[in-house]
Amino acid sequence: MDGHPEALIDLGAIKQNVAALRRHVSGAQLMAVVKADGYGHGLIPTATAAVGGGADWLGVVQIGDALALRQAGLTVPVLCLLGAPDAAHEEAIAAGVDLSAGSVPLISQIAAAAQRAGRPARLHLKADTGMSRGGATAADWPALVAAALAAEAAGHVQVTGIWSHLACADIPGHASIAVQLAAFRDAVELAERAGARPQLRHLANTPATLTLPETWFDLVRPGGAVVGLSTLPGELPGWLRPAMTLRARLIQVKQVPPGTGVSYGFRHVTTGRATLGLVPLGYAEGVPRNASGAAEVQVRGRRWTISGTVCMNQFVVDFGDYAVSAGDEVVLFGPGDSGEPTAQQWADALGTLSYEIVTRFAGRVPRSYSEVTEPQELAASPGASA
Repeated sequence: MDGHPEALIDLGAIKQNVAALRRHVSGAQLMAVVKADGYGHGLIPTATAAVGGGADWLGVVQIGDALALRQAGLTVPVLCLLGAPDAAHEEAIAAGVDLSAGSVPLISQIAAAAQRAGRPARLHLKADTGMSRGGATAADWPALVAAALAAEAAGHVQVTGIWSHLACADIPGHASIAVQLAAFRDAVELAERAGARPQLRHLANTPATLTLPETWFDLVRPGGAVVGLSTLPGELPGWLRPAMTLRARLIQVKQVPPGTGVSYGFRHVTTGRATLGLVPLGYAEGVPRNASGAAEVQVRGRRWTISGTVCMNQFVVDFGDYAVSAGDEVVLFGPGDSGEPTAQQWADALGTLSYEIVTRFAGRVPRSYSEVTEPQELAASPGASA
């Protein structure tokens, strides 16, 4: 670390997480979802590490990301999860990228693109089983299946998957989970009665992968768990390890008298003679402005709350009478090994998800990569409580 802020990514942790997840789901295949620039960890490094850990598939949202994976030399199957009209379908089909469709017009577009590409499109049909986001509703599902099978009969597509997404899998016991599971089974049954022969049926996101075996079907789609995060309440399973450590250094330290107002609006005032330290990260780099007076950082082995308002490119920490120096390392969050805050603890303090915390820094803070977690640790087996 050269003094500038950085997000240090432990690729060994990503490999370990994927290997542990594969063991956890036993017979099901595993798609590592690396959307949002690998959840802020870097698309290509995260995807490469996930494949190194045994991921059978990769999942992205944008076709551009799928093509970037291919250009990087990754040959495993890739699914573009977002079915969007007027996307680069022809390029995706030519690159062997699987596409998703939840509407009849989109199937028509993809079929036309396949004709231009000179090869059938590999297509996953998306059912809206109750989340009310993408996919075909139960009322629209028969027409979607019929359109897909007609395009398949014409040689323009191959229906390789049927899938849906759970709305409340991270709320244990939520009534909608059973409702959506039944709706998904009904959608698959209808499609197969009509003549569809999908290779893969898939429903499980990260929380379902961790806690709902009945949702695993042929393939699971963890995203946050790949980088050691989850939206489930409580602590992570011990066999998942957060891969990102966000750190900086104090760039200035000063002594101030009691009653000194700190940062915009004087939302923090020193209670005694105090040492203030300046950290060169702010909301432009991804530190939420509402972290002011709420989120903690670690300096010299102790935790300190951000003091006063987070600014555009900097924030202040009041160290009281504790001795610190310019150049001291500041850890905003990490895996928690040395008592530093975790992204989950930041999320808890700010009323959000760990996913939002880590993705805020994508493209704003330089990333560096290491393999702190040793490859031999991949042999560790998931705990039964996962």
